[in-house]
Amino acid sequence: MDGFRYMEGVATLRLADAACTGCGMCEEVCPHGVFAVAEGKARIVDRDACMECGACAMNCPTEAISVNPGVGCAAAILSGWLTGSKPSCGCGG
Repeated sequence: MDGFRYMEGVATLRLADAACTGCGMCEEVCPHGVFAVAEGKARIVDRDACMECGACAMNCPTEAISVNPGVGCAAAILSGWLTGSKPSCGCGG
């Protein structure tokens, strides 16, 4: 899935900087390189690459990450990827 992109500006991903300990789990489990850890803290480096799978939130030991899984949007993205069309889930994103 090279070149995978989420719909711009709609990902629900949030990172509470104060709660982050920089363990690196989010960077390790994210399939699309959304996170990077530097200077003892995780940072969101590519929010629009987030497919809202929830792996980062499920693996964060301090619950510093939250995301509302967007199954409909994920289906739209996969459909767009497979058909070569622009992703659309009808949510206005």
